[in-house]
Amino acid sequence: MTVPRPAGRGRMKLAARCRVATEAPAFGMVVFCVILLNAALMGVETYSGLAADHQRLLRTAEQCCLALFSLEMLLRVGAFADRPKAFFRDPWNLFDLAVVASAFVPFVRENTTLLRLLRLARVLRTARFLPHLRILLIAVGRSLPGTASFLFVGGLVLYVYAMVGWVCFAESDPGHYGSVGRAMLTLFLLTTLDGLTDAVRAGLQISRLSIVYYASYALLASFVLVNVLIGVVLNSLDEAREIEDAANRDRKQPGPPPAAGTDGDVRDRIATARRALDEIEASLPAPDGRPSRHLETSHSGS
Repeated sequence: MTVPRPAGRGRMKLAARCRVATEAPAFGMVVFCVILLNAALMGVETYSGLAADHQRLLRTAEQCCLALFSLEMLLRVGAFADRPKAFFRDPWNLFDLAVVASAFVPFVRENTTLLRLLRLARVLRTARFLPHLRILLIAVGRSLPGTASFLFVGGLVLYVYAMVGWVCFAESDPGHYGSVGRAMLTLFLLTTLDGLTDAVRAGLQISRLSIVYYASYALLASFVLVNVLIGVVLNSLDEAREIEDAANRDRKQPGPPPAAGTDGDVRDRIATARRALDEIEASLPAPDGRPSRHLETSHSGS
């Protein structure tokens, strides 16, 4: 089993200096403002007349933003010079690196549409500087499995009610229930309860039992299923808060213990500290006013 080699002094100094720069509040504020500036430039480019008149200025501003993003990534990578593997364990570092580095890929730079989408992805980097937004994004990611189950159950309920609506109202209301696709679209729009009153009135003209159909669907789709989805999201939000708190505690904890190969340096420091304590103890007078025993011993030995 090979023992990992400790980082050199040069790499440790580089990591320390870069870490001081990246952890400074001013650094985060500058990067945050550059991200907002990049988003504003993308918005300005949507106005064809304004973009044509200031094309050179917008191009220069975009290049400046890209240069600042590249400098930021170099500093972040340099902050992990003493432990490179830790950089790739952070998903946000991987996301930032992919978004910034993609601008230098030849195929991506030539594809205008793909380049604009990647520039738009830079706006999501604001989550690094906004803890609450970061928690929301983590919660959305963790709620995807539960949301997929919810969509399956919701689609099943929607299909069953659409088939029942097609059987009951296809002849009298073909515009809304003429096919299972139209029936599903109609019921999906009724999930928000918008237009439910008109649908119930039209159904009562066909059959009084339509009130049972619409009431049961509104109760199941608009109240039960929606509340289940809200519960899934809230549960994921609590998990995201716990993950973020754990990550903050890990950042505040001191660094890892010294790597193998530094035991000799530690022993030398301990020995130096002991000699310094012995010298201080020797210089202190004894309680009876005479020099301490350690000092007498040293004199007699000399």
